[in-house]
Amino acid sequence: MEGDTSQVEMKLSSDMDEEVGGNGVGDHLNHNSPHKPYMTQRFRRSPKNLCFMAAATLLIFIIGYLIGYLVHRKKDFPSPPVPSVRNQVRDSPVAYETGAAPLMDWDDVKSLLAQKLSASKFEGAFSEYSSNSHRAGSAGDELLRNKVLNKFTEYRMDPWSDVHFVKVQDPPASGFNKFVFKEGPEEHPEGFLSYSATGNAKGTVVYAHYGQENDLMRLKDSNVNLSGKVLLVRAGHISYAEKVANAAKMSASAVLIYADPTDYSIGDKTQLFGHVHMGSGDPYTPGFPSFNHTQFPPVESSGLPKILAQTINLAMATRILRQLGGQATPVQWGCYHKLGNESDVITLEVNNVLAEKKISNVFGVIKGFVDADRYLVIGAQRDAWGPGFAASTVGTSVLVELARAISDMVKNDGFKPRRSIVFASWSAGEYGSVGATEWLEGYMATLNMKAFSFINLDGIVTGRSGFKVAASPLMHSLIERMLTEVDGPNNDGSLFSQFAKGNWDTNILEPLKMDNAAYPFLAFSGIPSLSFRFASGSEVYQYFGTMLDTQEKLNLATTNQVPQLAEVAARFAGHIALRLVHDHLLQMDLLKYSRSILFQVSQIKVKVGNIQRMKPQVLPKSLTVKWLITASGSFNRATQKLAKDIDNSDLNNIEKCRILNDRIMTVERNFLSPYVSPTNSPFRHILLGSGAHTLAALSNHLDILRTDSPEGDADLFRHQFALATWTIQGCAISLAGDIWALEKEI
Repeated sequence: MEGDTSQVEMKLSSDMDEEVGGNGVGDHLNHNSPHKPYMTQRFRRSPKNLCFMAAATLLIFIIGYLIGYLVHRKKDFPSPPVPSVRNQVRDSPVAYETGAAPLMDWDDVKSLLAQKLSASKFEGAFSEYSSNSHRAGSAGDELLRNKVLNKFTEYRMDPWSDVHFVKVQDPPASGFNKFVFKEGPEEHPEGFLSYSATGNAKGTVVYAHYGQENDLMRLKDSNVNLSGKVLLVRAGHISYAEKVANAAKMSASAVLIYADPTDYSIGDKTQLFGHVHMGSGDPYTPGFPSFNHTQFPPVESSGLPKILAQTINLAMATRILRQLGGQATPVQWGCYHKLGNESDVITLEVNNVLAEKKISNVFGVIKGFVDADRYLVIGAQRDAWGPGFAASTVGTSVLVELARAISDMVKNDGFKPRRSIVFASWSAGEYGSVGATEWLEGYMATLNMKAFSFINLDGIVTGRSGFKVAASPLMHSLIERMLTEVDGPNNDGSLFSQFAKGNWDTNILEPLKMDNAAYPFLAFSGIPSLSFRFASGSEVYQYFGTMLDTQEKLNLATTNQVPQLAEVAARFAGHIALRLVHDHLLQMDLLKYSRSILFQVSQIKVKVGNIQRMKPQVLPKSLTVKWLITASGSFNRATQKLAKDIDNSDLNNIEKCRILNDRIMTVERNFLSPYVSPTNSPFRHILLGSGAHTLAALSNHLDILRTDSPEGDADLFRHQFALATWTIQGCAISLAGDIWALEKEI
């Protein structure tokens, strides 16, 4: 620059130097001294080349560091050879995992769990979690919540809480519910049914056995008019909500429910408690969560009854039954009451009050080492109407003990689950799985994508002479294998050998009912779910929903074997949970659903054909079952394609296993009909849900159309028929794999 002795050199490109040096053009840009070698000057004076030298030096350093690091890691973690796995659920899991910590042998996992659980530990847990007063939202419920939270903190499970403000119906705070039969005294029952309609009803009493649909149809066939009547029904066989819903369909005005001595041995003064919401969760926020300050327009669940419902004790029921007139009860009912006549008038008044309560669910997690964002949920309700020992104390104890045992296996014994386990303590379970359902509604967007199974621990010990399991068909094969692995009480052989008696489908499996906490996980969220119990035969524990659900009563029902039975129940739940988080592939059996679909479709095909032959004006020939049959065949082929993809895959590849598992996880979720609103029909599962969209409802609708009943609607049937067809086809497409890899026949 002028007035300065410094020199500025500009080097635009090394390629330009070569070009201008060769043809003489641009020699004025070359400032190299003729007294120094060209290459020497170039590297000394070119800033770009200096950068190249620095980058090369840094690259050499990084490569050397990485080589040293990998050699060091190889010494610390030797990699044994990895055997190949080619079967989805039939083979044992591989011994080691490429790219992750070594997998523990399954026999060692089972042995470790057995060492951590003992009957003596459950005796201590029963004492800690027993309470005579812990109704949802009460101080007793909050005290138990803090105990569970402290345990999860002690086990270093990163605990958290989920708070909801829900509306529940409780008995009158001042005053009472009451009824007057004929000219008798005013009676004040202390029990109640939450979510009953409130107000007054007056009508004649009709004895209606258990209040099941076939019971009411038998009365109708006997020319007994149920419109405006007050039905007196026995507890048992179906839920209180189903009894009231059935009565409402017949236009009854109210329902009274009592415990008959042929079913219950609870005394004539024992009061019954329950709910009559034909659904689960807070019925005043159907389909969405009850978070605080969440503003929604006023709405009610379609499952809330429009008629009065009340429980009465046996003494009250007996006084009514003895005075009933009219015709004798049907012989098939096996009782000797009269059905009632027009002079048997009763007046009922229900004054239950609606209250908002703050409830808290508590969670802890054991995180997986490979797919931490895929998780299994184990849950138990914490609340009860009274002592609730069988209803909640045993389940809560098993929940916390399983959390302790598995977390200890991870921290101290080298067990490394591939996937995560979430432990959940629910509140407001007695009001219809409110806590569990509100959590599902609040986190549906992530849960039905990432939660692959749910295990319910409510009411798992109610007897010792039987063992019952209700679950998604996807889990049936896994359940059967675990029954053979877990020893029964007193080590008298496996659970399978003790209770299956040659036919486990008949003697152990039972339907999953709506009042079970596992039901909303399955039918509302599309998560494969499981519930089980030690039982006395097939009947429900007679002390549920009473103040007699105590440890003493459960000891009598189990011959003082409660701690031992709880230990076995914990091992059974633990085996299923650990197998699902341990293996490379989720152990889900798709064949059960495939067979179920084919069976139901074949029934529909036969019924449609019969109606088209007998009453072509109802269902014309243009309605074809071809596409429904094709859809069921597509699902069957899709399951076979998935099995083939598994056989042809390297299951030591972590990403490949994740892709296959995600395909398996879509099955249950895709059975949720996308064509119905979760607000109006929350249980959208077309095979296990409830509503006009299910295959069972389609089959029943055909029966109605065949009898020319006014309830039949051919247009509605055809609409639901088309939607069910495409729901199955969509499930097949999702199961088959990526959109670019779909085969034409799928």
